[in-house]
Amino acid sequence: MNPYILAILLFGLGLGTTITFASSHWLLAWMGLEMNTLAIIPLMAQHHHPRAVEATTKYFLTQAAAAATLLFASITNAWLTGQWEIQQITHPLPTTMITLALALKIGLAPLHAWLPEVLQGTGTLLQALILSTWQKLAPSPLNSSNPAFKTQTPFIILGLGIHRLLEAEEDKRKHNSVKFVAYSSIAHLGWMILVLQFSPSITLLTLLTYLIMTSSTFLVFKLNKSTNINTLATSWAKAPALTALTPLILLSLGGLPPLTGFMPKWLILQELTKQGLAPTATLAALSALLSLYFYLRLSYAMTLTISPNSLLGTTPWRLPSTQLTYPLATSTTLTICLLPLTPAISALLTP
Repeated sequence: MNPYILAILLFGLGLGTTITFASSHWLLAWMGLEMNTLAIIPLMAQHHHPRAVEATTKYFLTQAAAAATLLFASITNAWLTGQWEIQQITHPLPTTMITLALALKIGLAPLHAWLPEVLQGTGTLLQALILSTWQKLAPSPLNSSNPAFKTQTPFIILGLGIHRLLEAEEDKRKHNSVKFVAYSSIAHLGWMILVLQFSPSITLLTLLTYLIMTSSTFLVFKLNKSTNINTLATSWAKAPALTALTPLILLSLGGLPPLTGFMPKWLILQELTKQGLAPTATLAALSALLSLYFYLRLSYAMTLTISPNSLLGTTPWRLPSTQLTYPLATSTTLTICLLPLTPAISALLTP
């Protein structure tokens, strides 16, 4: 792609997110989301591969449906209440439509079926990384302002349970590492929404840790050029030290102490218990335990299996890598070592 066109698209991506962040008006927020979507579409379809074009089409149709529903809900709210402000959502009809639109836009269970297929069909791992991280930022302030996400806890729990069943079935049928991270994204979104009604600061902390851990995971896949779980078994020949650290990244993504990923889950379970929702906290903890099993499977396939020890298998280890590793080193350090700083980070994010 032409560098000037790429710069314009990336600028549009950032501008759309910034407009949504700064807007208090539903129409401006919708415009920011649309700019975000239209900027990422050419990036997804730039390789003209049939799978990439299919994924781009699915993403466009899904985002267009969510944006149309969001615009219709905001117009309905303005018609019923005379208000365009994001904070002035009081009628149940536009509130419900906005909830469904935002859940569809970010891939929140149970409206998440499009996300794994789209991520798997993207042309590069870098595009999948943008879809999993940057594209989650713009709808986040809208979720925080939506009263439905703060009152419909049973709906979120039901969606989280449905996601777990789908994750188990899909992992049995497929062995694609990108799709694996997509289901991890859906699970983390469920954790964020679960605690949003009680503590937005913990939701923000969960979002930040999710962005860091997911970035580390995708950068590991990118360095190893692996999109399939079975091919990760030979990653020791490309980056032996990184192969030793990757299980820590995956287990941190699963929320195992004493890694960074345990921090948000610990705080969420603590907050749910304080609010008298012990059954909800128990269900969330059990779902995290089930999720940890799949992360252990991926760690086992990558580090504890005997991979081919042939001349062709050892060749990549002897050749210098030309990929930039500073972002990976930084994100990996943050993914593994931030748990001791939990009190300081919580105090910093608490208003």
